[in-house]
Amino acid sequence: MSARWLRLDHAAYGLLGLPLAMAALPVYVHLPAFYALQLDVSLAQLGWVLFAARLFDTLQDPALGLLVDRLGQRTAPWLGAAAALFGLAFAGLWLPPANPAAAVPWLAAMLVLAYCAHSFLNIAYLAWGATLDGGAARSHGQAHALLGPAAWREGAGLAGIMLASAIPAAIMAGDTGSVPASMAWYSAGFALLLALALWALLRWAPAWQRASGGAGAGGQPWRQALQRLRSNGRFLRLLPPYFLNAVSMALPATLALFFIRDQLQAPAQAAGFLLAYFAAAVCGLPLWVRLAARIGTARAWRLGMLLAVATFAGAGLLGPGDQALYLLACIGAGAALGADLALPPVLFAQAVRPGESMGIHYSVYTLLGKLALACTGLALPLLAALGYRPGAGPSPALAAMYAGLPCLFKLGAMFILWRLDEKDHP
Repeated sequence: MSARWLRLDHAAYGLLGLPLAMAALPVYVHLPAFYALQLDVSLAQLGWVLFAARLFDTLQDPALGLLVDRLGQRTAPWLGAAAALFGLAFAGLWLPPANPAAAVPWLAAMLVLAYCAHSFLNIAYLAWGATLDGGAARSHGQAHALLGPAAWREGAGLAGIMLASAIPAAIMAGDTGSVPASMAWYSAGFALLLALALWALLRWAPAWQRASGGAGAGGQPWRQALQRLRSNGRFLRLLPPYFLNAVSMALPATLALFFIRDQLQAPAQAAGFLLAYFAAAVCGLPLWVRLAARIGTARAWRLGMLLAVATFAGAGLLGPGDQALYLLACIGAGAALGADLALPPVLFAQAVRPGESMGIHYSVYTLLGKLALACTGLALPLLAALGYRPGAGPSPALAAMYAGLPCLFKLGAMFILWRLDEKDHP
């Protein structure tokens, strides 16, 4: 591995990806199953709460992006305040009232607080990383300077995901009465790692390279920033494939525990499946980074999509007793996940012109990812309408929505990306 991937200041930047992922995965994967299976909240109620909270999270991103651009050198204390709020709200999600009627508004309130804090942290974090090339990648079409920080960030994120896939799944599979207390300890560990990672970011990471023009310390006026974004055709053309791919990732994430529990009837193996999936992503990440440097970021991303479809397409046909085949599907799809995580942020960073406001651009990037998650929240009431009931055993509707539909979205994203001009997206 080249020395540029081993820079310690890039590692200090990337470390924050670990706690952000460590909290995000339980919210998107484990939280629906926790409220449905252990608190007896109906799928319809749960789905609409998740949809509304995620829609709010989506709509707030442009305002947060403009705030990031305008804060200038005052970003650091805001990052600290957002981290504190995030830690408290995340813990609150796992300590709801025992009454299902009271648990629903509690869930909505904690989700809003957690999403606000996480969104601010994530937009600022991505915008920071996109400046670390000093404009070289955008000026000369070279992705190398951006791939280093992105690889550290996504590698740390995958490490956080592995922790989040193994520990909460093991907690959920244990005694029901001990889940809130165990998740409280998990939340405390997450809060400690978040504080340490933020300290490393502010102390040792490369400085945020703010442009000297309109995107400087005060940021562009919001109308001008939005107008410049709308005029960036190269950036806008990346949005449709990114959104379709995000939907293809969000659907299985939302339904994974339901599929493992009911379709495979192997709830005790859920942690192992998730761990294998994300371990494969960790192993595949440096290979995708090297491949992108060799053949181009867009081409490498398309190959990652193709690998995901090839290995995951048959998962919907699996049932009880097919755990070994499902494990292979998890490993193959996980190996492709590294491309989905590391390469899109680099493509978007290359599409932002030198001197532009990074916050507003990355707020649109995160907005689409969250809109995909909001849309997949509707999968729960749709499954309920199609007759699926958690704990009732295999369901054709669950299998189709978990595996078949995501592959169709992934193929659509791959086709659109293939039609983009490779000169614009090297």
